[in-house]
Amino acid sequence: MYRPDQPHNDLPPIPVEKLETQATLKQAIAASRNLTALQAAGPLVPNQVVLLRAILLQEARASSEIENVVTTSDALYRALDFDPEYSDPQTREVLRYGEALWHGYHDLKSGHPIRPSLVVELAKILKGADIEIRALPGCQIVNDRTQEVIYTPPVGRERILSMLDDLCRFLAEDRSVDPLIAMAAAHRQFEAIHPFPDGNGRTGRVLNILALIQQRLLNVPVLYLSWYILREKPEYYRLLRRVTEEDDWESWILFMLKAVESTAHMTLEMLHRVYNEVERAVDVARRGMQRRFKHELIETVFARPYTRICHLENVGIAKRNTASAYLRELERLGILKSIKYGRERLFLNLRLLNALSLEPSVD
Repeated sequence: MYRPDQPHNDLPPIPVEKLETQATLKQAIAASRNLTALQAAGPLVPNQVVLLRAILLQEARASSEIENVVTTSDALYRALDFDPEYSDPQTREVLRYGEALWHGYHDLKSGHPIRPSLVVELAKILKGADIEIRALPGCQIVNDRTQEVIYTPPVGRERILSMLDDLCRFLAEDRSVDPLIAMAAAHRQFEAIHPFPDGNGRTGRVLNILALIQQRLLNVPVLYLSWYILREKPEYYRLLRRVTEEDDWESWILFMLKAVESTAHMTLEMLHRVYNEVERAVDVARRGMQRRFKHELIETVFARPYTRICHLENVGIAKRNTASAYLRELERLGILKSIKYGRERLFLNLRLLNALSLEPSVD
């Protein structure tokens, strides 16, 4: 009999026969429709770096905030352009999430499936330490308010590795389950296995995105899934417990599929906002610039929210003095706004920052 204060060593494998119900299949269709629309709209943003950087950082920030690691988009964007090691610890931890997601993405693109060794690599990147599969007992999940033990994961390195291997094979080989439903089920199973002493939540959320890429539902990691989980955090944890305590897979899967549907729609809205801002800036610059208009100039200042003179130099648009003049002219036209940062001047693209906010209208 299951007891929350005892190791869940008899954690059963994912019950394939319980996953696809009329309700979950209907919700999977809605989520898949939004993912397809998101994939098709990717070319709206000519510089895909803009899209990837924005989603990676927002996903990283939201996922870490679920674990009470809080930083700002402003701090993250600045850390990318300067040395991350000079950032605060919270920002560095969030940046590691983006690094782990990027590492996993490239690993899958090289032809490897999700497997236990990759999961361990992701956990190490996320924690910035040489973390390994739990070998000793003592890990328990406790209610912060009441100190009640609400779950004790399995113990024993070999047992955990075996469960993790079964989970990875389910994601890579089981074609009998809708791939979105499979991702939702796999996320719960990973959280129940809880293979590491720390960092399981963030590792599991990285695996969500990688599972969608592995199933070719996403070409690149452009789904801001952690936003929905953060917004619905109490319900997320409540439904995780219901699977364990009441075997209620359907409610859990519906929750995760709704997360995919909502965040895919939200990301699509963001794409359209970025596209509209780029088109507006091109029109304003073409009509208002005193120097010769260069389309590469607009692409460069829309590659990141903060532009430095060296960015224009690096892509061959102009030498330093001319590059500075270009940026000043874009500031005169209202496309950029300059601020002093240390010894140099940054040029903020406030419209791009707003477009990348990824804050949707809540239903």
